[in-house]
Amino acid sequence: MKDPYEVLGVSRTASESEIKAAYRNLAKKYHPDNYTDSPLADLAEEKMKEVNEAYDAIMQEKKNGGSAYGSAGGYGGSYNASSEYANVRVMIQQNRLDEAERILDGVTGDHSAEWYFLRGMCYYRRGWAQQAATHFQRACTMEPNNMEYRQALNNMTRQQGFGYGGYNTTGMNQQSQCGVCDICAGLMCMDCLCRGCC
Repeated sequence: MKDPYEVLGVSRTASESEIKAAYRNLAKKYHPDNYTDSPLADLAEEKMKEVNEAYDAIMQEKKNGGSAYGSAGGYGGSYNASSEYANVRVMIQQNRLDEAERILDGVTGDHSAEWYFLRGMCYYRRGWAQQAATHFQRACTMEPNNMEYRQALNNMTRQQGFGYGGYNTTGMNQQSQCGVCDICAGLMCMDCLCRGCC
């Protein structure tokens, strides 16, 4: 792997907030959604992978106070929460919910606000509105100033047509009863998810 600091374009003395800002800017630039049906899609995907690995390596180094490289001289490949969650976001966008949930279930210790938000997105995509709303609420409680989490919760509370307490059979099995509000709310939640990658 290239020097992770060089990949993110930050100095070795950069603060954590500077590193995160650099990562967010690059993630915005190379996010796969920006290259849908583009001949540059594969290149952007590779670059995004490189950016994720560089960010992970730097954060792991700062966490451990050691080297960002594995014992074999290359990137060790272990992910911290942030890079795992970037992958989870992509999986949710691609409707690979079982894989996303496996990663979320594998996170030990205290869960972050982002964990609750992403778990809520999985529930939302499955049609489990009550569980989704509960997780969005928890994310908002933990990070009240995060507009992505707040918008997802607001969309859930405004949405009509979901039967709280169970599976949304209206939207899934009886398409004629699926309202425009359901579609708009779903698109708004997905928009939140896409913007959250940055």
